Amino acid sequence: MITLDNVSKTFTLHNQGSAVISVLTGVSLHVAPGECVALTGASGAGKSTLMRMIYGNYRAQSGSIRIGETELVNAAPRDIIRLRRQTLGYVSQFLRVVPRVATRDVVADPLLTLGIPAAEAQTQADTLLTRLNIPQTLWSLSPTTFSGGEQQRVNIARGFAHPYPALLLDEPTASLDPTNRAVVLDLITAAKARGAAIIGIFHDQEAREQVCDREINVSAFTPQVAA
Repeated sequence: MITLDNVSKTFTLHNQGSAVISVLTGVSLHVAPGECVALTGASGAGKSTLMRMIYGNYRAQSGSIRIGETELVNAAPRDIIRLRRQTLGYVSQFLRVVPRVATRDVVADPLLTLGIPAAEAQTQADTLLTRLNIPQTLWSLSPTTFSGGEQQRVNIARGFAHPYPALLLDEPTASLDPTNRAVVLDLITAAKARGAAIIGIFHDQEAREQVCDREINVSAFTPQVAA
């Protein structure tokens, strides 16, 4: 479901004489449906950069990134948008939403974008918000006013609202108490059971051991580390 073949990424530092920094080189991996793979490695090894490349936020300099039938490296913006709507979900570390939009609508939005009837989308949003212990009194408020842990749970609810065939999870259990951490791990386990291919960054070793089938050390693809 997710395949990378010989992927490389560089950054050009325009404010430092256009110096070119090689961040990742020769990344090859495959994630099958129903499998969860953890990206590991030292801080600065390129884990988040790799996730952003898979999501299409960063363009690779070379190689192939394929999600299902979509090749991302040279994909048109409309193809990447369609992929994100239908196939590839992403739970980032930080909640980014339009201010003043109610929490319930933030969570329901991925379903509404796919043409799901509003009542059905809001029912699914309500179910997830309840499961993730967001008080109903907060559902009509913007999550931009919430605590870090509450925002993370809203982010998770939105990421799991649609049954994406592929999921990217960047520290999904960070900032969570044990009760909500267990809920998130149950959501990940259920996504695997329905056949989602998942790539995640889990600094929480117990969480990683509970839901991940194997690990890939990104440091092996980092030129600075390899040197």
